[in-house]
Amino acid sequence: MADVEFNGETFPVDEDGFIMDFNLWSKNWVQHVKQEEGIDEMSEEHWKVIDILQDYYKKNGIAPMVRVLSKLTKFKLKHIYELFPSGPGKGACKMAGLPKPTGCV
Repeated sequence: MADVEFNGETFPVDEDGFIMDFNLWSKNWVQHVKQEEGIDEMSEEHWKVIDILQDYYKKNGIAPMVRVLSKLTKFKLKHIYELFPSGPGKGACKMAGLPKPTGCV
C-alpha cells in the first residue's frame, strides 16, 4: 500500500492506485485522478457518472456492471469511454473513490 498526496490531502491507495477507503474520497481525489486520466475539464456528465457510481456503491457495496451503469446514466457505453478514456472500471470507478471492480464494469 502506498500514499498519494495531492493538494494537502493524503490518500492511501492500493497497487493499482485505487483509494483504499471510500470515506476519504474528496474533490481533491477527483482532481488527482482527472490528471491521470488526461481529462481537461470535468463536465456535468462526468459528475453524473461519479454520483451514480457512488450512490450504487453505497446501496450495494459493489460497482455496477457496465450495462447497469449505462442504463442508470442513460449514456451509451461508447460515451462513457469518451468521458473516461481508461474505461468505466479503471477511470470512472477510480475517480468515484470505489475499490477496484472485480467483475465486468
